[in-house]
Amino acid sequence: MEHKKQVEILTEVMRQLDKGDTADAGCHYQLSANTYTCPDLAQREYRDLFQGHPQMIGLSKDLPEPGSYLTLDDFGTPILATRDKDGKFRAMLNACRHRSVKVASEERGKKSVFMCPFHHWSYANTGDLINIPDESHFGSIDKTCMGLIELPSLEHNGILWVHPSASGKIDINKILDAELSKELESFDLSNYHYAGGRTIDKKLNWKLANDTFGETYHFAKLHKNTINEIYQGNNLHFEEFGRNHRFVTANRGIDQVRQLPESEWDITQGTFVLYYLFPNIQVVIESQAITLIRIFPDRNNPGRSISKVSFYFTPAILEWMVNEEADGKKLDELWDKEKGLIALPSIEANISAFCGAVEEEDYYMGEMQQIAAESGQLKEVIFGRNEPALHHFHRSFKEAVA
Repeated sequence: MEHKKQVEILTEVMRQLDKGDTADAGCHYQLSANTYTCPDLAQREYRDLFQGHPQMIGLSKDLPEPGSYLTLDDFGTPILATRDKDGKFRAMLNACRHRSVKVASEERGKKSVFMCPFHHWSYANTGDLINIPDESHFGSIDKTCMGLIELPSLEHNGILWVHPSASGKIDINKILDAELSKELESFDLSNYHYAGGRTIDKKLNWKLANDTFGETYHFAKLHKNTINEIYQGNNLHFEEFGRNHRFVTANRGIDQVRQLPESEWDITQGTFVLYYLFPNIQVVIESQAITLIRIFPDRNNPGRSISKVSFYFTPAILEWMVNEEADGKKLDELWDKEKGLIALPSIEANISAFCGAVEEEDYYMGEMQQIAAESGQLKEVIFGRNEPALHHFHRSFKEAVA
């Protein structure tokens, strides 16, 4: 982010804190409660926003080196993402061409060859079919036509994109406008290493889960003893970029920023910067750390959603953590396969604190909201003038599903 823009945002957030003010959407917004419950709407969402829309699956360092791979099945299409020997990011349908069994089951790792566990057909990490046991039983097969089905994929400014459909297209200029793309590039997202993650499976609509990240009005109330100790609520700098937006709120370090000359102001020292990427992504950028939240619906149940939360750190902060906490071990020795994270106390504490607040406080409220919406008695919910990000999210969503 250009320094001039950082100063502009920090100045506005400081003004709001001094005046007891916040962002103003200019009006209230009423939303029909059946937005969270309607089965027909849920089917359209799944078809248009998930199966029919490019999906962000992670950051570049989710595939840190040639031979790295990861698997996911978050939006109805089993994905195998790899980085081949030339460093190219690829995405394929994680299904053997023989009988459609997954060729990779572990969430992430390093392999150059994937072997189907059913009949041992094997594939290179480029997707090419390498070997068919007892090949004579299948007649003449042109292996070049029987590789894993390739899916459209793109690595752009440190973000990995996949389209769930082999016939789909990824147009980055439609996903991110030029200004937002340039701003994201400035954070050097490709430099952040994956450190762990958690899945949160709760009984609330995926849009209610997204709503969690759309306002800070609740920080001092709901999060009094958790998030509110780190961030100052009810202040907000907000800016739209088409269907995406940026959302900035002060942390408790902003008073230290005030003491510095403007030339030394750094937005990640005094705030967290949240980017909402349509339709279901929240990217929280702080000093040397990123939290990625990907929120998915249950295609058969509007009242359930699955949130995939991933944590990333810069090499500098990881090296510092290792030196402080690892008792002489090296970073590559610290991966805890069972927990799916780098086994350092500070990382485990970060993940537990963030996910605990989201799951036990925010999503707990969301489950109450879901029950009320499903009762049919509450016809609408209201977003205040101080909740512009929620106005924007729901306007964009309604426009996208007509």
